[in-house]
Amino acid sequence: MQYYLTINGRTVGPMSAQQLMYYDIDSNTPVSRDGSDWAPLFTYPELMELYNRRGRVSGAGDGVSQRVLCGLLAIFLGYLGIQYFVIGKTAAGIYTILLSLITCGGWSIITLIQGILMLCMSDAEFNRKYVQTTSSFPIF
Repeated sequence: MQYYLTINGRTVGPMSAQQLMYYDIDSNTPVSRDGSDWAPLFTYPELMELYNRRGRVSGAGDGVSQRVLCGLLAIFLGYLGIQYFVIGKTAAGIYTILLSLITCGGWSIITLIQGILMLCMSDAEFNRKYVQTTSSFPIF
């Protein structure tokens, strides 16, 4: 199922329920399934369930935040761009792989620094800098 979201006066979507959770939303944020019939998020039980669990990565174990997972992936496997694929930034993941190939692995120094910075920031700052950004290739 695809959803649309109104945030800061603009419509974003279509996106999956999981992608919707990466935005700075609350239970009153307007959401639509088709882009026309808008209702608060709390009227969608499937979205409220995800909203109450958001910030956690399914299958990563209880209590592992997306920020920690991405930080560790950036440190150990950053040259593969996996941290970007986890947050849904596919283009950035592909750019990272290409940069790693072009620099013969030298790009992994940048992803190591990126991973350390991810581990040092708050979840809210991580979401703002990496998930909610309009940049297709957020680095720092």
